[in-house]
Amino acid sequence: MLDVVPGQEQKSPARLTRRDFLRVGALGPLGLTIPGWFDTRVQASATPSRAPRSCIFVYCPGAPAHQETFDPKPDAPAEVRGEFGPIPTNVPGTFVSEHLPLLARLADKYCLVRSCNHDDPEHNSAAYAHMTGRMHPRRGQIVPPTPDDFPPFGAVVSRLRPTRRPVPSWVALHDVLLNNGIPYPSQNAGFLGGAFDPFQVRSDPNRADFRLPTLTTPDGVRLDDRSHLRSELGRLGPAVDRNHAVRNMEASFERAFNLLNAPATRDAFELGREPASLRERYGRHIWGQSLLLSRRLVEAGVPLVTVYLSQGNTAIWDTHGNNFSMLRDRLLPPFDRGISALLLDLEQRGLLDDTLVVVGGEFGRTPRVNSGAGRDHWPWVYTTFFAGAGTRGGAVFGSSDRYGAYASSNPVSPGDLAATIYHCLGLNPQAELHDRLGRPYSLATGSVIESILG
Repeated sequence: MLDVVPGQEQKSPARLTRRDFLRVGALGPLGLTIPGWFDTRVQASATPSRAPRSCIFVYCPGAPAHQETFDPKPDAPAEVRGEFGPIPTNVPGTFVSEHLPLLARLADKYCLVRSCNHDDPEHNSAAYAHMTGRMHPRRGQIVPPTPDDFPPFGAVVSRLRPTRRPVPSWVALHDVLLNNGIPYPSQNAGFLGGAFDPFQVRSDPNRADFRLPTLTTPDGVRLDDRSHLRSELGRLGPAVDRNHAVRNMEASFERAFNLLNAPATRDAFELGREPASLRERYGRHIWGQSLLLSRRLVEAGVPLVTVYLSQGNTAIWDTHGNNFSMLRDRLLPPFDRGISALLLDLEQRGLLDDTLVVVGGEFGRTPRVNSGAGRDHWPWVYTTFFAGAGTRGGAVFGSSDRYGAYASSNPVSPGDLAATIYHCLGLNPQAELHDRLGRPYSLATGSVIESILG
């Protein structure tokens, strides 16, 4: 059974309460995303630089060690170099970790930005920077999401360029990330409000019974037909009549019913339609099948899919201890297999030119290996991976120093990464959003990395 959970509820200008939403079922299986999927009043203030494109944003929470993935340091001292060696890629002069052999053969299809950096070493606040392009005002802290957060990429795309197909504008796979029980920020729409939260899929797409859910209310009542839907909403009449915003939820549920019964939506989640050989190529595990599902979703018209390569809600890439065994035995094999399969699959279907693939974490890992054979948090340099949508395959932009400690050329900020992502998606990075108080903010504070564009 597909399990979809809501984003963090927020009040509308009409003072809609949490209790109101719960009574009409707006925090049921589709969360608060429904109005945003169909709100034709929302128009982009951006001027697209090209035809609209899709994005698969792959986030490795906890942050992979750049030294053991895409920026090996074979000439550094042993305590910096670590246990892995480099291997050549199919791009002369570019090397990656020996535990990424499949991606090594595809380096001509992606580019590496090896000089990403900021100064926030805490997961939650740094994740905010990674997923919004802005530093958190409380950097260095385990911050929760708030209604005043700047919106992440998926919410911005939902707001400025919502899909007109009967599919969500933003889908997130496959769980809600927590740090010491506190949700990471930027997993919902921030100040844009719940209408632009993601369609969040929490079940394992590798399960044999994985499918799109039936629309239900919070008390578990199934809404299998429109008459039953209207009956349930009528039972909640006093709550609906009390508030205009709540009354609008009836229309939202009607649209949700149409969405969940639309062939395009249901077909996108039917992974069983894929050949067994292709599913094997991605890997028969939650990461591989989530990446395959992301391809099906963008093919169906979803503008942005976020894929969390986590273990449940745990930031599994946070390798303070046993960095090398964790990467070698648990993390890099499915990562290498899944990402390489995604690139090949997109290319073979003619989708790579129109789909931006971004892969990375919130920071890097310390240059020096610690006493527990691990690496600790290090935001002063790390690598982000781009492919498709006009980016230049085989390119390497920027560099870190001999020790993998600091950017030694062409430093790139989270704002620069955000500007590049929006540009590749056909959105003007200088376009404005307005928060709940009407204050204007540009989409990105940095500059487009022109050198990685074809």
